[in-house]
Amino acid sequence: MRADTAVALRRVLMLVGATLALLIPPALGPALPGRAHVAGRAEATLGTSATASARGPRFARFEGALPSPDARHLADWVADSGDNAGSAFVIVDKKFATLYVFDADARVRAATPVLLGAAVGDDSVPGIGKRPIAQVQPHERTTPAGRFLAERGHNTLGHDIVWVDYDAAVSIHRVRTSNVSEGRLQRLATASVDDKRISYGCINVPVAFYDTYIQPAFATQRAPVYVLPELKPVQQVFGSYDVAAAHGAQASQTAAATLALRF
Repeated sequence: MRADTAVALRRVLMLVGATLALLIPPALGPALPGRAHVAGRAEATLGTSATASARGPRFARFEGALPSPDARHLADWVADSGDNAGSAFVIVDKKFATLYVFDADARVRAATPVLLGAAVGDDSVPGIGKRPIAQVQPHERTTPAGRFLAERGHNTLGHDIVWVDYDAAVSIHRVRTSNVSEGRLQRLATASVDDKRISYGCINVPVAFYDTYIQPAFATQRAPVYVLPELKPVQQVFGSYDVAAAHGAQASQTAAATLALRF
């Protein structure tokens, strides 16, 4: 009788264990980094958003800078999704002619006014990078929007630059002052956004800023540069999501604690 009772008890325990395994979901693994996006090819982020909602929200820290809503939205998304894959990154806000350099933890290291393409638009003309600069028409001088994996390089003059879109010949470089009539240094110093539209598409930054922040950010590896659109919706270009909405109630519970860190 004792042997029969022990066998019966083991069978009951096995049945209970199997039932619990079906009812209790497995533990969630670590959140995966967001997938890369390029201009015009934003990928769906429903899976990333669902994964993010299983943990607390992560916000970018602007450290006193006052970003536009689009810049804040994208920086928060990068911080939460891990789209930067653990590297420093840059956001260029075309509407406000401002560039932000972030560290790997989505904390602003520095910001600066920049000069941008003279023409409004979010796309480069196909094949424009192969044309002589004299053949680029005024309406074609756009700074394209999108996510670019940028890297250091050199232009035809041998100057070190950061290639944003090599095929379109778009780069981040020190402000050019060879054409005095353009007054690029003066344009950088004014408060007018309109004054910042002067280049053929490249992103001009102050010399000291380039040497102190841009050059080190790309010294040993490629890093993402996110150029915000000025005509298209930001979510369309990057496939980004609203961090607070993705986390629902969790975001409202932690918003007060993190608000001070976002400024």
